[in-house]
Amino acid sequence: MGVWIHNYVRRSRWVLDVVLGTSLVDMYSKCGRVEDAVKVFDEMPEKNVWTWNSVIGGMAMVKCGDEALMWFLKMEEEGVRPDPVTLVGVLSACSHAGMIMMGRRLFRLMVEGKYGFRPGIKHYGCMVDMFCRAGMIGAAVEVVERMPWEVNVAIWGCLLKGSRAHGDLGLSEFAARRLVEIEPGNVAHYVVLGSLYAEMGRWTEAEELRRRMKAMGLRKDAGWSLAENDEVITSDIEEHVGVPARIE
Repeated sequence: MGVWIHNYVRRSRWVLDVVLGTSLVDMYSKCGRVEDAVKVFDEMPEKNVWTWNSVIGGMAMVKCGDEALMWFLKMEEEGVRPDPVTLVGVLSACSHAGMIMMGRRLFRLMVEGKYGFRPGIKHYGCMVDMFCRAGMIGAAVEVVERMPWEVNVAIWGCLLKGSRAHGDLGLSEFAARRLVEIEPGNVAHYVVLGSLYAEMGRWTEAEELRRRMKAMGLRKDAGWSLAENDEVITSDIEEHVGVPARIE
């Protein structure tokens, strides 16, 4: 449908002003067609920070870390001042590409005030995600401890997934218990915590958790087992630590 609309714009010979052009760039980027997004970008006579953010965010979404960083540097060279959304996109790209040193450098520059704003919770979330993906669980915990805000579901989810993947069951349990406390009505968190108890051979606590779920009227979806935990937090991470096209 987006391509049909773009073709209509071409047939109508409309000028790609900053609003229409950015909308097309954003559409192609979110659909993973970054080459088409770049073509529209190049055709635009005028761009703004949202246009650049859409391209950088698109590169981050398709895990082209080097290209996202290249576009970010090009943006700075052309005198376009990045905003908080820009840095979320670049840090997300660093996370997926494993560019730890660059991610740390950009985050430090934000803390020092180079870009005119301090890191927000999404920037902290990107750093936690980056360290967890790299297996640097200790560094991820340090970031969480330095956060000036209350840790949200997505960040606890990142810690849970990272610590579980690298065998830190103690931290995994702690993160899972925090998720249960924050969202007591979310059955997925109980499933993960029950799975951890089972892995650690703590059957009494697993049974107590099951009884608690029953008392609260919480039921697992059909087909779930306590061993299925890798994807439980994925949607929360994408929702909260993903790359938005703009600040809502």
